[in-house]
Amino acid sequence: MGKATRLLKDLSGKVGQLVFVQTKVGKTAVYVANDPSEEPKRTAPQMMLRLAWAILAALYVQFHKTLRRSHEGLKPGISDYNEFISDNTKMCRVYMTKTERQNGGSILFPCQISRGSLESIDYKVNGSGILVTDLSLGGLTIDADTTIADFSVAVIASNDGYEEGDQVSFFYGVQKSDSVTGTPRAKISGFKMKLDSDDDTLLWDVVSPLGFTTVGGYLGMNQTIVDGAAAWVHSREDENGDVKVGTQFLYVDNTVLASYMGDAAFKASAASYGPLSTKKDWLRPDADTNRVGGSVNQNENENQNQGGSGTGSNTGGGSNSGNGGSSSGNSGSDTGNGGNTGGNTGGNTGGSTNQNENENQNGTPVLTISKTGSGSATVSAGGNALNSGAEVAADTEVTVTVTPATGQTPTATLGGNAVTLTEDSGTYTGTFQMPATSATLVINTGSTEGYGDTN
Repeated sequence: MGKATRLLKDLSGKVGQLVFVQTKVGKTAVYVANDPSEEPKRTAPQMMLRLAWAILAALYVQFHKTLRRSHEGLKPGISDYNEFISDNTKMCRVYMTKTERQNGGSILFPCQISRGSLESIDYKVNGSGILVTDLSLGGLTIDADTTIADFSVAVIASNDGYEEGDQVSFFYGVQKSDSVTGTPRAKISGFKMKLDSDDDTLLWDVVSPLGFTTVGGYLGMNQTIVDGAAAWVHSREDENGDVKVGTQFLYVDNTVLASYMGDAAFKASAASYGPLSTKKDWLRPDADTNRVGGSVNQNENENQNQGGSGTGSNTGGGSNSGNGGSSSGNSGSDTGNGGNTGGNTGGNTGGSTNQNENENQNGTPVLTISKTGSGSATVSAGGNALNSGAEVAADTEVTVTVTPATGQTPTATLGGNAVTLTEDSGTYTGTFQMPATSATLVINTGSTEGYGDTN
């Protein structure tokens, strides 16, 4: 920047690449504007956010509106779609090219499909490769003659927190690829039924035996999952029409998924939208900070808020689970061109802007932590406490410690898979190895108000 001569006094505006500005002290300053054609504006973090929204929007459509009322306590103007995008943006590390997205591509990955204050249904694969829940059926063996009444009586009698009128839903996804273009395509089906001990309707006339079969005394599937996904959700509607729901994730076994993850997949996807910016940040007064409580928490290798404004909102209520904010990405998922400030959607500790929410450029996985229930819980690694959004190196041993609500048994799941919690003098402790990709840990500390899940 330089000072102009008297011949240019009082001149302001742009002439070619020269920009003239009048200063507060009556001087004229002139500088050369950047040529927008010289350098792309999209940074890698911005493109990661854009690609995540594209993947999530495409996957949400495959549920065919069956995820309505899948999130508790929605604010006015915020939909289940908004919350689905918000909950999964930070953990989505799946990438499609622009052409694949335009061709209707969609990919099954372990996403969160519901969120609420109620106890989650746990499920895991047994020794025969069958996905089985922790929902006991007592002595009931489901067959073609089993009625809704039979099923309802067994579930209510054998499981705490289930009652008349509760709903049990089952979702099943299939992953395929277009035989001509190779475009990945997912299809998700949903089934639901309400517990009613007086309903003599045959159970399999309402729901599929695919997810409503007795496996070793528990509710499970009737076949193995091959390139697919599944999840069960328990929900309840109260007398005011409000729904309570448990936090659930899709269990996914998808051989297609690996080819759409990792650095190579990201680079190919990003390149399909055009080149990325290679500029570095020069003035970073906050780069050496790592504060919480209203401060900006930035990673030296990443700046998520470059350029213009995106459609996501930083309206987190300060919870570790990120449930306060919304990411109102429109269904087309091309939102956020030119520098999204959205995507840090809630959950930043103390209302801060947490720039580390998305995995940093060095590939360190991010651990998102969601806590529900009226008990307390801590998560730590190497003796240091971890907050939601913390970067945790792969294979690091992470410890979960829970002091549950009185009389309750807590649960913890990582990406939909159970974390074993062992009780000692009223405190429950469990450990797990951090996976190589970002993941979400869901802890239910128990509630003195009962249980329930999604309609």
